[in-house]
Amino acid sequence: MTTIEYLNTPETANPQELIYGVLRAADAPAPSHQAAVGDLFLALAMHTRERGDGDVWLSPIDVILDEERALVVQPDLLFISNERHEIVGDRIRGAPDLVIEVLSPNPRIGHLDERIGWFARYGVRECWLLHQFARRIEVLVFEAGRVSDRRLFNEAEQIRSTVLPGFQQTLGAILRWTS
Repeated sequence: MTTIEYLNTPETANPQELIYGVLRAADAPAPSHQAAVGDLFLALAMHTRERGDGDVWLSPIDVILDEERALVVQPDLLFISNERHEIVGDRIRGAPDLVIEVLSPNPRIGHLDERIGWFARYGVRECWLLHQFARRIEVLVFEAGRVSDRRLFNEAEQIRSTVLPGFQQTLGAILRWTS
């Protein structure tokens, strides 16, 4: 399937991605997953609005990393800075500054390592991986197409981000831990 064919499919609320021309779809996420996504969205949206840094977006939203090679992903959350706002149009066409994935015990679409590789290769600056059941978040910083820094924060530690300076919340303060 081409990117144009994918973009012409009917809209759906279920996660689906186009991975080098192959459509991948998944069932809707569990309530605990969606609660974590919602809580993170609220915390990040409040922070970015107060600072006027950019916009936070919720999945499902298509992020076209490579139109020619038919690579379209739907991270759980993403942040696009004001400096990169031009990539927002009918879809997100290019790499967000930050992507966030809430990890489930059984990945719903694809493998985590391949996703991290795409984010690094296509210019995402930072990726947060919420290990919901372990109650920790991993922050990956990308430079030159690879992971240049990896930090782990437990639920009591302030999350530090190179993309969101001044963000000083903890997972314990953000999440309701519905699991």
